[in-house]
Amino acid sequence: MSDPAPIRLIRHGRLALRLRWRLGALQALLDGHSFWARGRQRQELSAMLGGSQAVVSAWQGQQLVGFGRASSDGVFRAVLWDVVVAGEHQGLGLGRRLVAELLACPVVARAERVYLMTTNSAGFYGRLGFSASHAQHLMVWHRQQQSSG
Repeated sequence: MSDPAPIRLIRHGRLALRLRWRLGALQALLDGHSFWARGRQRQELSAMLGGSQAVVSAWQGQQLVGFGRASSDGVFRAVLWDVVVAGEHQGLGLGRRLVAELLACPVVARAERVYLMTTNSAGFYGRLGFSASHAQHLMVWHRQQQSSG
C-alpha cells in the first residue's frame, strides 16, 4: 500500500483561478465538513472568492482537503472566514497550517487586528494565539429574504 500524497497549500492570487475551476470541489468540502457553509451555490462561491483578499486551499493530490479565506482593509482590520478541514485530516496540523498561511498573506499580515467568529472551535483558535474579546459584542444584521409572488 502506498503512502498518501503529501498535502500542499496554495495561496491563491486575487482571482483564485484554480478554485474557480474547481467550484464543485469547494462546494463538496463546505457541504461535507462545515455546518455554516452548507448549501452555497457555485455562483455564490465564485463571487465569494472574488470578494476575498486572501484565499488558501489545501490539496492532497487532486482532492481539496482544506480551505480558508480572509478579508481586510490592509491596515487596521482583517477577518478570517470559512476555515474548514476535511474530517479525516482534522487533528493533524492542517488547520494550523491554513491559519498560519492566511495570517502570512500580506493584506492580513499588515492588519493591526485579526478577527474571526467561531461556534465550536474556540479552543483550537486559542492555541493559535487568538483570544476571546469580552469587551466587544458580535452584532448581526440579517437581510430578509424576499418572498416570490
